[in-house]
Amino acid sequence: MTPENATPDVHRGIWVFIEQGEGKPARVSLELLCKGRVLADQLDVDVTAILIGHDVSNQVGELIGYGADEVILADSSVAKDYRTEVYTKIIAEQVLEKRPEILLIGATSVGRDLAPRVAARLKTGCTSDCTGLAIDESGRMILATKPFLGRNVMADIICPEKRPQMVTVRPGIMELHKPDETRKGNLIHANINISEEDVEVKVLDTLISGAHKVDLEGAEKIVAVGAGVDDEAGFEMLKELADLLGAELGATNLPVDAGWVSDERKIGQTGKTVRPRLYMACGISGAVQHTVGMMNSELIVAINKDPKAEIFDLADYGIVDDLYKVVPAIISALKGLKS
Repeated sequence: MTPENATPDVHRGIWVFIEQGEGKPARVSLELLCKGRVLADQLDVDVTAILIGHDVSNQVGELIGYGADEVILADSSVAKDYRTEVYTKIIAEQVLEKRPEILLIGATSVGRDLAPRVAARLKTGCTSDCTGLAIDESGRMILATKPFLGRNVMADIICPEKRPQMVTVRPGIMELHKPDETRKGNLIHANINISEEDVEVKVLDTLISGAHKVDLEGAEKIVAVGAGVDDEAGFEMLKELADLLGAELGATNLPVDAGWVSDERKIGQTGKTVRPRLYMACGISGAVQHTVGMMNSELIVAINKDPKAEIFDLADYGIVDDLYKVVPAIISALKGLKS
């Protein structure tokens, strides 16, 4: 099926692809519903959640509560497990029929696989791994903000001609509001025009790791380790601080590359995006490769002995001193409060 090269004004509405698993929608999908609701109110259009899976209708009410005006439910055994060709076909057919203007997808492992395939099928553009969304001055196009070529530059990207305008957004970027349980919305059952015999990829088994998963995106407090922490003693010191605060431990690239912390704790352009209530940046210079992943934190406390460190431009509170002196003093004070 080939999309028409229609002009932008015949497309209307904001769609959010709902990634789901283990019986619930992914947090990033709910974040995008909240942001989609804000953008839709600016454009005076509806927000549509497109939910694909099997026996997932129990999630519909929650999606409406988070901002959806309607939910397109594609419920079928063929869609039980994520497979690119199945999800691409379902989304593309729905988009071509109903013609939304904007399609938002979370920049997860699933979203990063799905979005370019859908964009290619629809012959439109897709701006990936964005850190900001806004409506331009014309009120017709979405401004997708993202770091540019790894430099200290943020670029605003638009898709002026093709529709839908597609964007993937990193988890933790958009604010997750409390759901409104009083909201009402419509449920639309989508026709599934694909059978198991049509699908080339077969899911033989699903293995779930028993290892503890680090939930940085959902953490209320984070203590982050930077290049200024260059030995095991420093790492253990900050781990103790994190434990006392009830915080998760995060890191920039260098501590991860050095093997002090695991890759799943990396925050930044090549890691995770977070927005905790408290972010303590310890020995972090403030390069954009890292700050793009934590700049939306509610309260940022920075400890760095370099008074010119860029992290102080973002920090709400800055301590210019050696972290090996400052952190033990904080640990001592916290222990005193707990005694």
